[in-house]
Amino acid sequence: MIEDRGRKGNKMAERRQLFAEMRAQDLDRIRLSTYRTACKLRFVQKKCNLHLVDIWNVIEAFRENGLNTMDPNTEFSVARLEAILSTIFYQLNKRMPTTHQINVEQSISLMLNFLLAAYDPEGLGKISVFVVKIALATICGGKILDKLRYIFSQISDSSGIMIYSKFDVFLREVLKLPTTVFEGPSFGYTEQATRSCFAQQKKVSLNIFLDILMSDPPPQCLVWLPLMHRLANVENVFHPVECSYCHSESMMGFRYRCQQCHNYQLCQDCFWRGHASGSHSNQHQMKEYTSWKSPAKKLTNALSKSLSCASSREPLHPMFPDQPEKPLNLAHIVPPRPANSLNDTMFSHSVPNSGSPHANKSVLESTSRLDEEHRLIARYAARLAADAASTQQAQQQRAASDIAFTLDANKQQRQLIAELESKNREILQEIQRLRLEHEQASQPSPEKAQQNPTLLAELRLLRQRKDELEQRMSALQESRRELMVQLEGLMKLLKEEEMKQATQGAGSPRSSPSHTISRPIPMPIRSASACSTPTHTPQDSLTGVGGDVQEAFAQGSRRNLRNDLLVAADSITNTMSSLVKELNSEAGSETESNVDSDFGRAHFDDLVPSPTSEKAFLAQIHARKPGYLHSASATSTIRNDLGTEDGDDESYENDSVRQIENELKMEEYLKQRQTEKTYMVTLQE
Repeated sequence: MIEDRGRKGNKMAERRQLFAEMRAQDLDRIRLSTYRTACKLRFVQKKCNLHLVDIWNVIEAFRENGLNTMDPNTEFSVARLEAILSTIFYQLNKRMPTTHQINVEQSISLMLNFLLAAYDPEGLGKISVFVVKIALATICGGKILDKLRYIFSQISDSSGIMIYSKFDVFLREVLKLPTTVFEGPSFGYTEQATRSCFAQQKKVSLNIFLDILMSDPPPQCLVWLPLMHRLANVENVFHPVECSYCHSESMMGFRYRCQQCHNYQLCQDCFWRGHASGSHSNQHQMKEYTSWKSPAKKLTNALSKSLSCASSREPLHPMFPDQPEKPLNLAHIVPPRPANSLNDTMFSHSVPNSGSPHANKSVLESTSRLDEEHRLIARYAARLAADAASTQQAQQQRAASDIAFTLDANKQQRQLIAELESKNREILQEIQRLRLEHEQASQPSPEKAQQNPTLLAELRLLRQRKDELEQRMSALQESRRELMVQLEGLMKLLKEEEMKQATQGAGSPRSSPSHTISRPIPMPIRSASACSTPTHTPQDSLTGVGGDVQEAFAQGSRRNLRNDLLVAADSITNTMSSLVKELNSEAGSETESNVDSDFGRAHFDDLVPSPTSEKAFLAQIHARKPGYLHSASATSTIRNDLGTEDGDDESYENDSVRQIENELKMEEYLKQRQTEKTYMVTLQE
């Protein structure tokens, strides 16, 4: 008695633990009773590890424990029920991998306590075979179609027609499962439950039974059963859609879409608990989705449905024959042995032979019948052996052909891989060859450079020639600047003389302008950087020169420098000639006038070249520019007036001629330098 009370106490504690864990899941907050009941039974199923057991494994366990030969109304003890559960879970652990082993003792204890709480609340310790079969077939895993087929086999007769009384018992027992998880007010048994499922006058076959229980919606009393299977199927379904209430980026399980609100979707937790936001209400009709389809797939399905002539909707279940399948009859292969033959044989062995012919005849007949049976058995065994041999031979041939086909396929693949590898090597070699050719073409080898010493020598000479020309160019630029400064000084003196003459003409015509001429001409100072490379343009060399000279040389960038110098020299010559004429016109005046003229001439000689040098200078000018003929008369006048020349005049003449020659050579050097630069650029290219 004490041990029994201890066991009952342990069982009650385990029951309370199971239900306490179920309440901890907060499943009572689910608003709809159908989902609440399905979630609770699914929790019990997973907690007891019965979701890993298929209906066929349950049927096998029933056969191992002899339940298939027992009357459905037979009752057995709790120990027998525990043995059945042990068979189920130990067989499950054998099928599971070693890394996914379950706690068998805990699963057996939890499942046993749950069944006793549902079907033996008084603690009588007795449970019927029918109840165990129905309860385990309902709550185990597997397909709902296989479950309903097995349940129908338990409530139908031999002709395949459902018995309404047994179906009523089935409803009474199966609806105790929701009552055990505290959902009795919603899914408890009532007398109208059977009539709500089937009409009394109609014969219900297996196909009709499946149509009714698998319809959408199913009968109200069993609506939680297909929902529990759908819940198990969508536990791992992912929906990449945002929930309109909790704003989670994705959903797992069911997805619900409002049929009135635009693009309003809820996850299963928000829908089950009645959450709503915005203009959405819980009274709106919602559609349940168990999978996610992309917009492209939806469009494809819509087009296929619109283009198909017949309906593409598949039936809920396959059609089964109305009559149940009968077991195989082997009477025509192995005939049954007559019952009297065995008696006759036994009688012949037990009763001594009396020597009568009737007795001998019976013994012979029995012996012949035994021989015939042995021959039939031997023939049947030979036929089975031949069939087995032929089957084995066919399998061997098929395996040989498969192996040969596999070898051929592997050989072809290896050949293809070898061809691809050879092509790859050829392509890599070609790439390497092209790369080397490109490098050789872009970078000339030093051997070729060493093979042309003449070219290197020419390049060195050209560089030296370039440096020399640049130095000479800088010297010419400096000489040109000095010449420009001298011309500027002369032009200033001539302008002052003209202004003086204009002033004397207005006042005293005998006044002498000699004091203005006596100003010294500024001489240029040669820069120390004359030998450096010039970095300025030709127009920059006129910096600091007077405006008259700049105007003479700034009329055009393409004007010839030699002609400009000649024009400037002619202008100076004409001006000096007119000055000499005025001085000669005063030769017949008094001594005072002569003294002034001699004093002015003495100072003029310092500035104007001698007649001989002037003659040579003008001869060169007329030889280069014969257009100025009027300068000849001026030259003769100067020659007649100026008689003698000294060493200073000769040096001045030489300096003037040298400056003009340098100026003329400058153009030739510039042209030659431009030609050499063009040649060097051509060689570098």
